[in-house]
Amino acid sequence: MDRRGFLRVTLSAGMIAAVEALAVGCGDDGPAASVASSATPDDRPKVTTTPDVTTHTDGRAGVTRYGPLAASPDENGLLLPAGFSSELLAVGGETVPGTSYRWHPFPDGGACFALDDGGWVYTNNSEGYLDGSGGAGALRFDTEGRVVDAYSVLEGTTMNCAGGATPWGTWLSGEEIMTGRVWECDPLGIQPARPRPAMGLFRHEMVVADETRRVFYLSEDEPDGLLYRFRPRTWGDLSEGDLDALAVSRDDGSTSWIPVGGIGAPGGPRTRYDAPGAKELPGCEGIALDGDNLYVATKGDGRISRLDLAESRLTLYWEGPPVGGPDNLAVQTETGNLFVCEDGDNMEVVLITPDGHADPFLRFVGHDGSEVTGAAFDPTGTRLIVNSQRAPTPKTFDELVEGGISWPIGRTYMISGPFSAWSW
Repeated sequence: MDRRGFLRVTLSAGMIAAVEALAVGCGDDGPAASVASSATPDDRPKVTTTPDVTTHTDGRAGVTRYGPLAASPDENGLLLPAGFSSELLAVGGETVPGTSYRWHPFPDGGACFALDDGGWVYTNNSEGYLDGSGGAGALRFDTEGRVVDAYSVLEGTTMNCAGGATPWGTWLSGEEIMTGRVWECDPLGIQPARPRPAMGLFRHEMVVADETRRVFYLSEDEPDGLLYRFRPRTWGDLSEGDLDALAVSRDDGSTSWIPVGGIGAPGGPRTRYDAPGAKELPGCEGIALDGDNLYVATKGDGRISRLDLAESRLTLYWEGPPVGGPDNLAVQTETGNLFVCEDGDNMEVVLITPDGHADPFLRFVGHDGSEVTGAAFDPTGTRLIVNSQRAPTPKTFDELVEGGISWPIGRTYMISGPFSAWSW
């Protein structure tokens, strides 16, 4: 199949409607989510309190929840709510069925891109930890959601963790190494990937585009990592721009952006030490944008915070069960649901609704030592692609890469079902 064609960004990955995961706890809403606002009393979102949960309503017409997980796993080892089904798309180290491409090891961050023929592409990073063993690949789908092609979009890089989509239809793949770069990739695999060092050289996690403000937000996975803002000199061109870091007042959570002195080039200071007064965020992982709200997951303290970009204020949004090891995040704009991928814990994708309920959506059974990654919706919003990064596989990493550890290398799945339907 000819890969050439007009590409447009769909709701996915940290971008406007990406999805990332739900799950945990078999229906228990868990402790209250802590929510605050700097709005005036008349403008403040409605807050209601029950014995078990404090809920926050953001003004959407309703709340979408999916019901309890099944009592036993399906044929792929997943627990899902009634009405949802799973399909195994690719296995690390094995040829993708119907193609000649061998799927990469350790699948991580991903995003979906719509095509003008009605099909779509899912790009996905490879977190290969040895030099040059990372990169990114892609699955191309027809209008019926069938895989019709698979190929590489980035090779020769290292520990490509998460990333994000641009409004102009490219995939940004971030390296999670000390001087990691962001690579701008063609989801069709036709144009060569290009490094974007102006976006900073650090341990990259997710990237989110804010088309309204014409900036990008980037997270840094360090114990004292920062949240960055990149302001391109020209919108649509990431070769030049200014890098800032988030600062937060201890008194009231008000925020500001302070310039980063450099980009973290070798021989110079690391970016997180080159922005005096910036807010340290322990293990800053997933970020997802929903209107004026940027959700931020910090795995070091198990929190999900919300940055109100209009009010310039950072507040705690969720802490504690049923969320454990929050990592990749995504928001489905149709419902306002926040999807939280877990790194370890009990291997779930957890859904947090706008009114503050946390419900199970997906749990991997028998995937001990793995993490949930790369959740992204297709253009129809009825299919969610998600990975188990170190799921059991026939081949292990040492069989693919000399010097590798004998680890399983992951599987990629597609979940189909009524994502916009109410079931509780």
